Amino acid sequence: MKFLLPVIALVVVVLVVAWPHINTSDLKFRLGITVLKLTGAADPSMINPRYVGTDSDNQPFSITADLARNIIDKGADVTLVMPKADITLEDGTWLVLTANDGVFSRTEKKLLLAGAVNLFHDSGYEFRTERATIDLSAGTAESNDPVTGQGAFGLLKGSGFRMMNKGKVIHFLGKSKLTLYPGAKPPAQ
Repeated sequence: MKFLLPVIALVVVVLVVAWPHINTSDLKFRLGITVLKLTGAADPSMINPRYVGTDSDNQPFSITADLARNIIDKGADVTLVMPKADITLEDGTWLVLTANDGVFSRTEKKLLLAGAVNLFHDSGYEFRTERATIDLSAGTAESNDPVTGQGAFGLLKGSGFRMMNKGKVIHFLGKSKLTLYPGAKPPAQ
């Protein structure tokens, strides 16, 4: 054992040092050619599109998605798959909207969202609904579909909502239910 263990350790060290130099032909840089066939040239799509603009108060917003369709005509609406809209408010806070599908009107700066629509506010509020219409220029959003929400204040359920003044004022429509958490404090303004 006094002789066998040091020999095995020496062989392992030699293999570790020599291994990168063995069979170096497989380690060379290779460049392959892929043949791509263009399909659907009449209706091209864009992967990971990003649209950046400003609202009526010159506050920046951006819209991103996994896929955009109908991108040829400058006046047409753009169909979005997994859209996400970000807007920064005057006081530095931000809003994020996500959904499964959407349509963005470039001329009106409106975003129609459908399927698992989520609105996040950086103060900790989150609202969920199935459909919503967002006017990025005016800083408003609305939905007539049932909405659920949560935050530090508690839980909320409503038949719809109207958000005005870039999220500073939210009206919940129809029969609404609010569950307040004891001792909940409003977020710092």
